[in-house]
Amino acid sequence: MSIYKIVEIVGTSPKSWEDATQKALATAAKSLEELRVAEVVRQDVTLEGGKITAFRVRLNLSFKYREE
Repeated sequence: MSIYKIVEIVGTSPKSWEDATQKALATAAKSLEELRVAEVVRQDVTLEGGKITAFRVRLNLSFKYREE
């Protein structure tokens, strides 16, 4: 039997939602072991003067839970 924990993270990028997702996953993978699934929950942008300054993506990540 496997148990998985789900956490929510937010990634940002001045380029694209895809870049924000890749950066968020690369950062999360440094401290979370056995990542299994990443689900995009929400995408939005921040604006300044009517121009996009950042793409943001909210992700739910699941990883295998290990009891100590």
